[in-house]
Amino acid sequence: MKNFVYTRADDVPSAIRSSSQHAGAKYLGGGTNLVDLMRENIEQPTMLVDITHLSTHIEDLEDGGIRIGAGVKNTEVANHKAVRERFPVLAQAILNGASGQIRNMATVGGNVMQRTRCYYFYDDTARCNKRQPGTGCDAIEGFNRIHAILGTSEACIATHPSDMCVALVALDAIVQVEGKTGTRQIPFLDFHRLPGTTPEVETTLQPGELITAIDITSLPFFTNSRYRKVRDRSSYAFALVSVAAALEIEAGTIHQVRLALGGVAHKPWRALAAEELLRGASATKETFRRAAEEELKSAVGFTHNTFKIELAKRVIVDVLHELTHAQKEKE
Repeated sequence: MKNFVYTRADDVPSAIRSSSQHAGAKYLGGGTNLVDLMRENIEQPTMLVDITHLSTHIEDLEDGGIRIGAGVKNTEVANHKAVRERFPVLAQAILNGASGQIRNMATVGGNVMQRTRCYYFYDDTARCNKRQPGTGCDAIEGFNRIHAILGTSEACIATHPSDMCVALVALDAIVQVEGKTGTRQIPFLDFHRLPGTTPEVETTLQPGELITAIDITSLPFFTNSRYRKVRDRSSYAFALVSVAAALEIEAGTIHQVRLALGGVAHKPWRALAAEELLRGASATKETFRRAAEEELKSAVGFTHNTFKIELAKRVIVDVLHELTHAQKEKE
């Protein structure tokens, strides 16, 4: 680990000033990802701006939604009454994401900003365009069981590791951001980037910008939502495939649906093609399978992860079928 300057920000404006005035500065939240990367010399910030005590509240919004401060710990979000009642998919995703010890440290903003867990990204003897742009991607011809099947490029096939982010993209969350030029709102769907030719650029944040909160609008059918994670072991492994879904059915017809996938792409993957097919269709397993086929028709498997394509289809069908029965039971 290289030497760095440490400063503790008094408020959001002072955090932004410190970051903007010091080239190579990074914001420090819970540190559960950043500090690991610093120990491996993958991240080498020249300054850490401590923001752990900023934006630490969950507030109700006038429209019935909630605003989750970027500094709120994951444990608090998962245990919050409004989250559990209005957005159960989010609480489930967080509880599936990490151990209690990590959830107690990790912040919402840090979870959103965490980097990939690709083996080759962590191995400084391997070629990795994300770590060293222009060097190549050893994962493509290497051991790629955990890697992406959607939205890949010749430069990178890494996946985004977050469970929480899969739920947030399904819930149409909005990222509140503040920087030198003021504040802006970024739809969660647009926050993370696909690799293209620049996999090292992972988000649409501008230099020095700071996430201050995540807003979620409350729609009634979000209460009928679920997160399913398929992994190699139950003790907090990263997802091979995960599904976040919310469903509303009227007289046997799908009225509203939200669907997102994790473990399959460089960013949390919103299943827009499947959603379009599902709206107005009959709520049957056959319909769910057609929607899954439509979403995965562009998927490309590699040597060790082709199984993910069929696995993703089956998990989509299973989760939507469960939500269908859950709504019927409530009625």
